[in-house]
Amino acid sequence: MLEWIIGIAGVVVLVIIGIWLIAAYNSLITLKKRGQNAWAQIDVQLNRRHDLIPNLVESAKGYMKYEQETLQKVIDARSKAVSAGNVKDKIDAENQLTGALGRLLAVFERYPDLKANQNVQMLMEQLTDTENKIAYSRQFYNDIVTRYNTKTAVFPSNIVANLFKFEEMTLFKVEEEVKVAPKVDLNF
Repeated sequence: MLEWIIGIAGVVVLVIIGIWLIAAYNSLITLKKRGQNAWAQIDVQLNRRHDLIPNLVESAKGYMKYEQETLQKVIDARSKAVSAGNVKDKIDAENQLTGALGRLLAVFERYPDLKANQNVQMLMEQLTDTENKIAYSRQFYNDIVTRYNTKTAVFPSNIVANLFKFEEMTLFKVEEEVKVAPKVDLNF
């Protein structure tokens, strides 16, 4: 009788461990997929920004004859951002692009005729809207990634994470030099 009770207790313990393993695994997969989806949402906004930049640069070229170096830096940063492969490289490239755009917007302040151009105004408004969406999407992504990374690191779910080789996801941090948003004043 005692052997029978020990056998049933052993089966119950194995079933509980199995259920826990499945629940922990599914929880990690869910957070990983949410993180991937959140990155996809950021990527949509980054692509929108990439599409706006050439139009903005073209609109500004005629007015900014002496600022070709600034325009070229924006174009080069955009090219790097578009061609970046993995998430970490893309984050680094996007931070460089954000810095280059900040410098471009600061230069715009020196050209009243450029600021008065309706096409440039429209593009600037779209770019500002896109930057706001990127910031919101980045915050959402970082929240999900932090939850996922925490779950992969804390006991006992780290056992499942290590067993199934769940890797840490990269946060989308903004570099220090980029954190200060450039002041854009379109009021004349």
